[in-house]
Amino acid sequence: MRDIFVGELVGTFLLLLLGNSVVANVNLKKSGMHGGGSVQITIAWGLAVMIPAFIFGKMTGASFNPALTIALAAKGDVAWNTVPVYIIAQVLGAFLGACLTFALFKDHYDQEEDAELCRGTLCTAPSIPNTGRNLLSEIVGTFVLCFTIFGLSQIETAGTSGVDKIFVYGIIVSIGMSFGGLTGYAINPARDLGPRIAYAVLPFKHKTTPNWSYGWIPVVGPIIGGLIAVLVYGLVF
Repeated sequence: MRDIFVGELVGTFLLLLLGNSVVANVNLKKSGMHGGGSVQITIAWGLAVMIPAFIFGKMTGASFNPALTIALAAKGDVAWNTVPVYIIAQVLGAFLGACLTFALFKDHYDQEEDAELCRGTLCTAPSIPNTGRNLLSEIVGTFVLCFTIFGLSQIETAGTSGVDKIFVYGIIVSIGMSFGGLTGYAINPARDLGPRIAYAVLPFKHKTTPNWSYGWIPVVGPIIGGLIAVLVYGLVF
């Protein structure tokens, strides 16, 4: 249990530190990389998942995602009694990663008067608010993520060679390129919840609400999508 907690906490911390920071790096107007665009962000998010996956894959399975952890438990690949440990570590790691992003970019945040843009460097939001379709976007994105991760087991040497981690990078980039403009493709409850809590408590100079009215969608949607992936994968294989 200790290895699971430490591995998932540090891995998710690295994921959100790198992921949130590339959004801040590209979007905050005083940053030297301002204007890098969505392609830079999407590629960097894929790398943010891949890098800690290589480090902690052997220790914990490198889930870093409550929706994936729950789906793996439903599939029988993760023990249910370890799921709370995974999830607590993931949300805490995501929170801490977001806090360090804030510390690194504090001067830039102070000079950015667009409070919603600042919030958007940490947590997701829909480009067009529509509860049903926003929820569907998160369900579909996470379904693709989980189903394709399950499908990697069909490649006999993927796990032993490490090529599965590179495929996961490709999956994240593909989902972002295809669906990212809809809701920011959280596809991971911890990825959104931890940073949203961080935004709520951190002393941003220009601040708006954490938008909790939307915050349940990137939590519930990915869990539904992961469970649907388990059902479909079971029917196919």
